[in-house]
Amino acid sequence: MTDSLTPLGLPDHIRACLFDLDGVLTKTAVVHTAAWKETFDAFLRRRDGPGFTPFDPVTDYDEYVDGRPRADGVRTFLRSRGIELPEGGPDDPPDHESVHGLGNRKNDLLLKKLREQGAEAYEGSRRYVRAVRDQGLATAVVSSSANCREVLASVDMADLFDVRIDGKVAAERKLPGKPHPDTFLEAAGELNVPVAQAAVYEDALAGMDAGRAGHFGYVIGVDRVGQADALRRHGADVVVEDLAELLKEDGQA
Repeated sequence: MTDSLTPLGLPDHIRACLFDLDGVLTKTAVVHTAAWKETFDAFLRRRDGPGFTPFDPVTDYDEYVDGRPRADGVRTFLRSRGIELPEGGPDDPPDHESVHGLGNRKNDLLLKKLREQGAEAYEGSRRYVRAVRDQGLATAVVSSSANCREVLASVDMADLFDVRIDGKVAAERKLPGKPHPDTFLEAAGELNVPVAQAAVYEDALAGMDAGRAGHFGYVIGVDRVGQADALRRHGADVVVEDLAELLKEDGQA
């Protein structure tokens, strides 16, 4: 990048900021991880018995699940274990051993954990998004979560985004999820901003791949779990532990 950096830590040609939800804006990634682990471990225990190899909340989550649409996460993880299940349908009950059944079981557990624990925003991210809007840049949230609207409302951030492309919108519009760039491309299109003038903010390796595949103008990796090198390998132009580090007022940009 030859552009000078703005007070937001961005090249000065950037006009729109596209944010992932879980792990970037909100602390819900840990809840997703717990729900996935409980879902997969119960399934593997039934299938393989007491000697089953548990779902790894770091390696398996990062490589096969994080950032992907729910059904894709089920397929990708099971494929890594040499397991194939029938697809089933979106209305499969959560105890049904199908791709959609396992996905629905995970979602039921996620919603239960969110009700019990609540959602929480990263305050550095809240401050950063407000600074983005104060600078006149457009904003979008781009998430594979079907619960994106509710989570944003629960942390009082829904009004900070001009566009929301989430799991429900992607399903309605038949957009493939991350690592494909289509949901980010859709957000940039709705904002009427060329991809070269849009920045992507992601914590997931699949999200990094989507940013790179979409040829976006700048890709920011958010490292919450110590995977900075992997984020860079997957396409991050810069990696931070908190979005507030990008603000020049923090002396970090």
